[in-house]
Amino acid sequence: MTGVYQHNLDAKGRLFIPAKLREELGETFYVTLSMEKCLSVYSSESWDVFMERTKAMPKTKQIKMRPLFAHAAKCELDNQGRILLPQALRDFAGLKKEVTVVGAGECAELWDSAAWSAVDVAETTPENIAEVFTELDF
Repeated sequence: MTGVYQHNLDAKGRLFIPAKLREELGETFYVTLSMEKCLSVYSSESWDVFMERTKAMPKTKQIKMRPLFAHAAKCELDNQGRILLPQALRDFAGLKKEVTVVGAGECAELWDSAAWSAVDVAETTPENIAEVFTELDF
């Protein structure tokens, strides 16, 4: 998934999902916690792969995955292309009003727009981009 999109949460906690990402995510997808102060959004297919990989782990490692599953929300688009984000997920990521939807390869991310702006500035440097290309052997 690629791209950066700006949208607002409405008063009920609903977020519009950009059409380009809706095509990749499908009608039903999963939103859960991320390693950063944002939310990760997975298509049903990616979520199934995630589940299978987790099932293959020893039980001691599966337990560490508990927060990802406990706080995950299965989301379905309404007729206007929006999803309802549960309050607990919004609180985790600090989502109040302005949300930036970021394509992040295998998943999308939902960021508070001010937090995303700081991350984007810090990561979008020639040095960081060069390091990424080096890691990819380009």
